[in-house]
Amino acid sequence: MIHTILIVDDSTISRKIVKKCLPKDREFELFEAGDGLAGLEKFKEVKPDLVFLDLTMPVMDGVQALQEILKVDQDAVVVVQTADVQKKTISNVMDSGAFTLLRKPLSPEAVAEVLRLVEGTGQKKG
Repeated sequence: MIHTILIVDDSTISRKIVKKCLPKDREFELFEAGDGLAGLEKFKEVKPDLVFLDLTMPVMDGVQALQEILKVDQDAVVVVQTADVQKKTISNVMDSGAFTLLRKPLSPEAVAEVLRLVEGTGQKKG
């Protein structure tokens, strides 16, 4: 079961949207960071069950943050969220080890599906 979630996005509004998309019938311990480097540090600190990671951020972008998170924990479950859905971007993100990529703006249905997939497989990635 997913209990802890880290939301990494430079947009406060986008972080709020992720939180609003989480199922209301469950409780999660939520952590936030406003850039990739802060997200990496928060990941090391709290070891969340799931990470929602924006792609375009200052200091360290999402792909770099994803790669660094996976160096810390190769089984980390990282869901990249972005408005950029070009094939090259999607390929780069998935090749870097993301669990999946979600298009912004997120929907409650998409987030629920990710939670179901992560919990249903019993696997961190795949």
